[in-house]
Parts: sequence; structure tokens; C-alpha cells
Amino acid sequence: MAFLFLLLCTTCVHAQLQYATESGVHYYQGSIGEQDQYMASQCVLDIYYPKNAKQFATIIWFHGGGITSGGKEIPKALMDKGYAVIGVGYRLSPKVKAPAYMEDAAAATAWVFRNISKYGGNPDLIFVSGHSAGGYLGMMITLDKRYLAKYDIDANRIASLIPFSGQAITHFTIRREKGIKETQPTIDEYAPLYFVRSDAPPIVLITGDRDMELYGRYEENAYLFRMLKLVGHTRTRLYELQGFDHGGMRDPAFPLLLKEIKAVVKEISAVK
Repeated sequence: MAFLFLLLCTTCVHAQLQYATESGVHYYQGSIGEQDQYMASQCVLDIYYPKNAKQFATIIWFHGGGITSGGKEIPKALMDKGYAVIGVGYRLSPKVKAPAYMEDAAAATAWVFRNISKYGGNPDLIFVSGHSAGGYLGMMITLDKRYLAKYDIDANRIASLIPFSGQAITHFTIRREKGIKETQPTIDEYAPLYFVRSDAPPIVLITGDRDMELYGRYEENAYLFRMLKLVGHTRTRLYELQGFDHGGMRDPAFPLLLKEIKAVVKEISAVK
């Protein structure tokens, strides 16, 4: 009964919040994107946020599509939960090559750190997530600190990284750009695995069923999980959603994302 009462109270609080959406915000500052029409059309984000709330957490969401397709989105499963959700658009291959899309992901994340307080959000409560290629981009800009360092932002400020079925080795699209077969595993400067470190933010790795996933996606994440443990990272978890394939794992993964956000928000708020 107590749990049901708490659930009803939480639902009522979220229902009382009013949400607003701001679309097509350019995240590159100044004229950097104005001279490139493709960059101007792709490098934008949508902001969905509770407009009558303060100090809320923010979820940066990178869409999937193999870095060759897809577009910015605000997942319905993350709406009306008391959080801001940032749907990020980025340039795609083959119109651009690596590391352009990682640079876009970093620029968008830097924009959120610098601007979310204007909407009422707490810059200490920024979470990075995304599905497939989006999960990969989030992993890259969190583990390879150079991308955000360009904007004088320490990647360790990210409250938690929660990729959905992200690639841990070098992404197959980048391998294709280099003339490497999709089935030839590669770990180089474009692999999250290359940048395992003990001081990374909390990480929750989520994949679908290992026998139903795209390529060896579960095994890659399991290897990343193990290597993070070996270098001394103490806050990594790995979930395999049995019975769900690469695309279908999104739905059962969202509750895990929301659970992680709730726990980290509570932890950070207690320290503050």
C-alpha cells in the first residue's frame, strides 16, 4: 500500500508539471555552421522540458541509425517524467566522415552544459544516453575526454552514461569508411574500449539478447564492462535483455535508464 501511495504521489507530481518544447536550436555557436548548409540543417537539437520546475535533471538522447540515417527524437518513454530531454541531430556518413559526428555530439553536449540552467535545469544532473549509433556516440564523448575538453568541459561532469546497445569497438560505419569489413573487429581511436579509465562517470551498459543482437553487440559490451572493472572503475553495470533483439530492446531499456537517473539524482542531491 505504501509503495502504491508513493507511486500515485509521484504520478500526480509529474502530471502537475507543464512541459514545453523548443525545436531546431543550433548548438554550434556563432557562424561555424552558417557557411555549411548541411551542417546548419543537421546540427540542431530539440528541447523538451518542465517549464514550471527548477533544478531538474536532463537526458541527452542521441538517435540511432548506424551513423548513416535517422533523425533527432524525443522518445515518448522519457516524456512527462519530470526531466528535460534533449533530442540531438548530427551529421551522417557518407556526407561526412569520422570524427565529424563525434564532434557534433560533443558540441551538442557542451551546449546543454552551458544553457540548461536557463531553462531551469541543473547542469550537475546531465545524463547521456541513446540507442545503437547514438549509444556509441555517447560512449565516445564520455570516455574520450578530448571531445568535451575542446569546450573546457570535463567529461566526468556527466552524471551517468547509459547507452542502449552501443558499439564498444570501432563503429562498423567508420570501419566501412576506412575500407574495413563490417565483420573485421577493430579497436582504435574510434573505439570506446580504447579509452577505458577508472575515473569515468557511472556507466550502465544495456544490450539485447546476445543471440538476437546486431553482430556481437552484447559481447562487445561485456568486454567493455570487464575492462572497466580491470582498470578500477567501480560503477559499471551490464544488463542483457533476454528475448529482445537490437531494435526491440529499447522499450524494456527505458525503465532501466529512468531507474538509474532517479538513483543518481538522489545521490547527488544528498551530497549537495
